[in-house]
Amino acid sequence: MNPQIQAHHPAIVWLRFAVRMGLFAVALLWSAGRWFWWEAWLTVGLWTIFGAVTTSYLLRHDPALLAERLKLLPVSRDQKPWDRVIMALFFVAGVTLFIVPGLDVVRYGWSEPLPLWVRVSAFVVQVPCLAGLNWIVRENTWLAQVVKIDEARHQQVITTGPYALVRHPMYTVTIVLVFAIPAALGSRYALLLSLFLTALLIMRTWLEDRTLHAELEGYSDYARQTRYRLIPGIW
Repeated sequence: MNPQIQAHHPAIVWLRFAVRMGLFAVALLWSAGRWFWWEAWLTVGLWTIFGAVTTSYLLRHDPALLAERLKLLPVSRDQKPWDRVIMALFFVAGVTLFIVPGLDVVRYGWSEPLPLWVRVSAFVVQVPCLAGLNWIVRENTWLAQVVKIDEARHQQVITTGPYALVRHPMYTVTIVLVFAIPAALGSRYALLLSLFLTALLIMRTWLEDRTLHAELEGYSDYARQTRYRLIPGIW
């Protein structure tokens, strides 16, 4: 069977999704050293719902984007060399972001857990962020994990939906989430990783924006209309 067709088969897609969510749960609960941690289970539940909704939509409407998003590692032959470095650092720090909270607030108690109202607020913040990610995925079929111009699929500039507000809405939402997730889990130490991940995302935004200006037809005109990269009125 053709590997690309096999990857799109619903049974294979859902199996890979289940494995990913299982690994996500293991990362949280193994580091905590116990099964009974309601913040971890609620986090897994929220992300499972988001992942199931997005996967179901892409299976029906955008299998090409689904193939891109199913890749385990953010690596591609067409990827910019600087993006390989940034994404390698982001992948390692991102995995660590899910391991540190269990070690910090449950297993070893390195720091006092964040107050309950902070944890609950962080869960509330994740809901519109996840809805925003779903909106972004529906709007942009060229939303690859790596920085590249998808010439095979005739990439074009997206100017509608969230892209009418800022040029890189995925990064805007992701920055909020990398703070909201460890905050929901109550970990102060993991928030240090959030700062590092944010710095990487800001650097990647700047470099990707420069690449799109140089290589994607119509992007410079779009940038003149939508002036801000991440935060309206600021940058």
